[in-house]
Amino acid sequence: MAAKIIPVALFDAVVFGATGDLTLRKLLPALYWRFRDGQMPDGARVIGAARSDLDDDAFRNRAAQALAAHVPDAARDAPTVARFLAALSYVRLDAAQPDGGWDALAGMLDPSRVRMFYLATAPDLYGRICRNIAAAGLVSAESRVVLEKPIGHDLASAQAINDQVGAVFAEAQTYRIDHYLGKETVQNLLALRFANAIFERLWNADVVDHVQITVSETVGLEGRGAYYDGAGALRDMVQNHLLQLLCLTAMEPPGSLDADRVRDEKLKVLRALRPMTAERVATHTVRGQYEAGAIDGQSVPGYLADLGGGRRSTTETFVALKTEVRSWRWAGVPFYLRTGKRLPHKVSEIVVQFRAVPLSLFGASGGADPLEPNRLVIRLQPEEGMQLAMMTKEPGPGGLRLLPTALDISFEQAFGIRYPDAYERLLMDTVRGNPTLFMRRDEVEAAWAWAEPILDVWTTRGDPPRPYAAGSWGPSAAIGLIERDGRTWHEGG
Repeated sequence: MAAKIIPVALFDAVVFGATGDLTLRKLLPALYWRFRDGQMPDGARVIGAARSDLDDDAFRNRAAQALAAHVPDAARDAPTVARFLAALSYVRLDAAQPDGGWDALAGMLDPSRVRMFYLATAPDLYGRICRNIAAAGLVSAESRVVLEKPIGHDLASAQAINDQVGAVFAEAQTYRIDHYLGKETVQNLLALRFANAIFERLWNADVVDHVQITVSETVGLEGRGAYYDGAGALRDMVQNHLLQLLCLTAMEPPGSLDADRVRDEKLKVLRALRPMTAERVATHTVRGQYEAGAIDGQSVPGYLADLGGGRRSTTETFVALKTEVRSWRWAGVPFYLRTGKRLPHKVSEIVVQFRAVPLSLFGASGGADPLEPNRLVIRLQPEEGMQLAMMTKEPGPGGLRLLPTALDISFEQAFGIRYPDAYERLLMDTVRGNPTLFMRRDEVEAAWAWAEPILDVWTTRGDPPRPYAAGSWGPSAAIGLIERDGRTWHEGG
């Protein structure tokens, strides 16, 4: 079954930070896939901008190496790669400086096209780059600017960045990207809830016992130590990715799928989160830092060794927390969030745990005792899909014996197509001018307003992160966080 390809307008995409890891590992491969599948129109251009002294050919060589590393061999036939590379250009530009070479970029842009300015740079440069784009006269009615997370490191810095970018680009032109929102399963979550009455009528405190959201990584710092040690897991993952997943899980049905109607409902969830007081931070959050251990049978160093240079650090690489959405739909339903580095499996999933049946009719002869409650697992990675756990009869004679089984859907296998990477979808949505899967300013600031008190309490208390061995599921206190409520983490993998 072939995927339906929706064409986009002719565009010029300018990528600031064109020689960086994000561009080479994610953006160029994503654009190549869209080119290969016929979604980039003939004549569309990708212009890399960075301070490195390169020409077009040198940049194309780097792009070719990136495609070889991140696109399967079967998808890279030589003629297609050559045509894609021909669409790439490079301009040497110090984007943070007003005299950094903007005339050269201006001469490359076509005023009749959509312009996408992708800021694959440090967030503290966003304001300066946008001012320089404006000063060079490059902002048109069909311009969009894409900002990578994190937007700031706290509420005040997020507001400052939003003010600086907003002085140049209107909110409708500003695309704050969270690649988790581009995943197929995240959008299928909306379809699951709002296109299937069977689930939407069960999606409330009467039927749901609790919700778990886990984003676990097996990797360590991967060369991002300078950034990560100044951020930590709460800023890097919880404040954006996990809260966005919580919003989509808990939001009310929007009046339509118009971008602002969807984002209005997500904002209501953020504003309904129970505030994290100092007392609740002490009892409802756990922070950890990985030590040496083993992943997939291979020894790996601890966080401090990954940082190098004998440095000490109190940065958390693991966070688990419990929160609540104070609404009629979710009153009394706990939401457990967990994320960390150097955990046993790379997993991103939302687990909706339904309440147990009030009385088992099957007794000791029923096999599974007690009966396991129904559980819906929505998998974002490594394989996107959904799994519904239920009790069924064990086949064969000998009485009515029950076993837990699962209805399991892998989207890629079910539809027989390759599922695009999140960046592929989000890049094309930017060109189309569709901001539904991007964060609005008030969402970003509401998320920071909720998360910042956690950081403040951690700083004030001064307690170091709890150690955990690489390859484990985090500190033992994270297990206690959920088990003292009579529940357990779902350990996917």
